[in-house]
Amino acid sequence: MGMRGFPTGDRHEAVWYSIQSGYTPWIEIKTSLTILPLQTPRGVRCNKIMKKTLSLAPWVAGALFIAPLILTASETDDRIESAARKSYVFKTYLVGDSIHTESKEGVVTLTGTVEVIEHRKLAEDTVEGLPGVLRVDNQLKIKGDPQPEHSDTWLALRVKSTLLFHRHVSSTGTDVSVSDGIVTLHGEVSSLAQKELTGEYAKDVEGVRDVKNELTVSVAPVKPEESMDEKIDDASITAQVKSALLAHRSTRSSKIKVSTVEGVVTLTGRASNDAEKSLVGKLVGDINGVRQVNNQLVVEISAASAK
Repeated sequence: MGMRGFPTGDRHEAVWYSIQSGYTPWIEIKTSLTILPLQTPRGVRCNKIMKKTLSLAPWVAGALFIAPLILTASETDDRIESAARKSYVFKTYLVGDSIHTESKEGVVTLTGTVEVIEHRKLAEDTVEGLPGVLRVDNQLKIKGDPQPEHSDTWLALRVKSTLLFHRHVSSTGTDVSVSDGIVTLHGEVSSLAQKELTGEYAKDVEGVRDVKNELTVSVAPVKPEESMDEKIDDASITAQVKSALLAHRSTRSSKIKVSTVEGVVTLTGRASNDAEKSLVGKLVGDINGVRQVNNQLVVEISAASAK
């Protein structure tokens, strides 16, 4: 006699193991049942037991198949929530905001409050780029009374946040004030090139009328704000790129899709001309965490130039 009173034999034991383990498909178990020999006086009893056991096979196999899927979905949701909290954007730009992230089967709901409206979109873009996220339901609200768009206070915050995205400017060492749309920059920078670049970035922010660049070049070396080798997650890089392109006047209207893999940013879509394509590539290349830019933008051919 073999397992559980069944006749000894490899085929019978294999069938019994298949039923217990749940790994053998139903069609294979059914085929084994049709060819089982009855070699003992208790063969009829064995046959009945086998039928009863086999009738449970689809349920057992189904349960064993579904359980890991449920566990995997739950683990994925946990990873999404953890990745959002640990992302560069959440730890750097959104650290003062009160954001709760809840993921359910890949659909992420953002609730809580943010200081400025730009942070609402920044949080959404970051979470949207995380692995496993299918959709983002952004329910974030602005804390207090939001500043009127294009007001001086609103513009100062926009310039300041835009400078934060670029690694070759001293955003923390730059004070920004605005009066009637005219931006004044104060503070210390490490070089004349950095001063000029900061002024150009500020001037290109949507809504800025002019820039008074009163930054001074420091005699002593200025300590870098971050290491160039710092690893920034791809979702944060993509979110920063999208926000920067939207903030800058020269790229705001561009229809550009952004994706990032291991710090390499790929840009697809259309540019109005070669100059815009080049400008977008240079601007993106200066975003925190970007290691390389794969500029696949296609230059639109106007009707006039086609003639």
